[in-house]
Amino acid sequence: MTVSTPRPREPQTPPRPAGSSTTRTALALVAASLPMFMSTLDNLVMTTALPVIRHDLSASLEQLQWMVNAYTLAFASLMIAAATLGDRVGRRRTFVLGIALFGAGSVASALAGSAGMLVAARAVQGAGSAAILPLSLTLLAGAVPQERRAMAIGVWGALSGLGVALGPVIGGAVVDGLSWQAIFWINVPVAVVSIPFVLRALPESFGRRQRLDLTGVVLAGLGVLSVVWGVVRADDDGWTSAAVLGRLVLGAVLLAAFVRRERRTDHPLIPLRLFAVRSFTVANIAGFAFAVGVFGVIFVLSQYLQISLGYTPLQAGLRTLPWTAAPMLVAPLAGLLAPRTGVRPLLTAGLALQAAGLAWIGLLVTGTTSYPAVVPGLVLAGVGMGLTFAPSATAVLADMTESEHGTASSVNATVRELGTALGVAVIVAVFQAAGGTLTPDGYAAGLRPAILVGAAVIAVAAAVALFMPAVTGRPAASAPAVRTPAGAVQPA
Repeated sequence: MTVSTPRPREPQTPPRPAGSSTTRTALALVAASLPMFMSTLDNLVMTTALPVIRHDLSASLEQLQWMVNAYTLAFASLMIAAATLGDRVGRRRTFVLGIALFGAGSVASALAGSAGMLVAARAVQGAGSAAILPLSLTLLAGAVPQERRAMAIGVWGALSGLGVALGPVIGGAVVDGLSWQAIFWINVPVAVVSIPFVLRALPESFGRRQRLDLTGVVLAGLGVLSVVWGVVRADDDGWTSAAVLGRLVLGAVLLAAFVRRERRTDHPLIPLRLFAVRSFTVANIAGFAFAVGVFGVIFVLSQYLQISLGYTPLQAGLRTLPWTAAPMLVAPLAGLLAPRTGVRPLLTAGLALQAAGLAWIGLLVTGTTSYPAVVPGLVLAGVGMGLTFAPSATAVLADMTESEHGTASSVNATVRELGTALGVAVIVAVFQAAGGTLTPDGYAAGLRPAILVGAAVIAVAAAVALFMPAVTGRPAASAPAVRTPAGAVQPA
């Protein structure tokens, strides 16, 4: 099933708002970055609020997982579709729709009176984010003058990383000072203010004409949902139960049908030919395993700091900063080193450091472990994350033609989000299978094997990274412009 709509006429040069170059750049940065920051913040903003939400809504551990997974699954499943829709009907129009949808999902989340309602509202938020993240960079690049584009994109990237790093801290501060509902209410004025900024500062633009493969969207989304649901229910129902096996088999069948669809259609959602490029394939396998290990562990570790060690949500959020904030310092250095050392040494070292850091924490953690004992592990994992981000992005775009860069970046972002959803499900399944409970005495019992499994998955990613071909990301002397996620233009 496909959707084909007439494409509006695209002007040769989209008009930019009147005013000085500096003013236009500043307005464009605010307009594109504010919704993006709000979106990335919500990836982890709930982690430090989960114990409070569990108490207030009488939520089970499975429901807590879905509060996180509903967001990431909707985000991952619809990202490429949203970028394709923006290319056809207008990127700014789709971007504004995403902001409005995210705001509506935030209102519904704040008003949720049950765990099920909150899960559904989080899915709406994720659908809005799917339109926000891939289009914000595209619109920013088209709105600023060429001579300021590199600076603007750099600020955009820094704010994206800052949103991820500050998620647990801001969530903890808001929960401590107000309530868990407030972590969603603060999104509403941001969304309301963002829309006028977008309409004033970001010109409308269109991309290449391509039909939206709705059949592919449905097959991929339902396939991943079925697999994750099976893993989530495995501990309660049993891995060999008919319900769990049925969901896993159904998911595998749907995903196989999706692959078959992508091979045969002339407008694939994910062009499978991209995986014939070794650097792209290695980067995606490593990125998927990285997301499974890291974000699954963040889910359980942030609750451990409150449930077992007795910290408040804010205190717990601050104590994750050696891990989540370190990439803000290390990632720019890795980007500078990549042209000299190549991607493979940095990516392999980064993943190995993350595995070592998590193993350190997993081997030490008990119900009475003091926070200073795990700080070295958090720092190792944080430095490793910083070494991973820039080289991984370089590898994804290496050996790709200019026309493939936007699709390749979007596919990589989707793969990481799917890894996040599956990682939460798998790590929590290990936690429960090892006898972990949401009590001060019982949490550490399941936490140790859960963290060690996360470390092992990342160690596998480090081994995969060894197969990365020689990639430096160093541009040629006369490199043409290339396209980043959803078509944003920046120097090659």
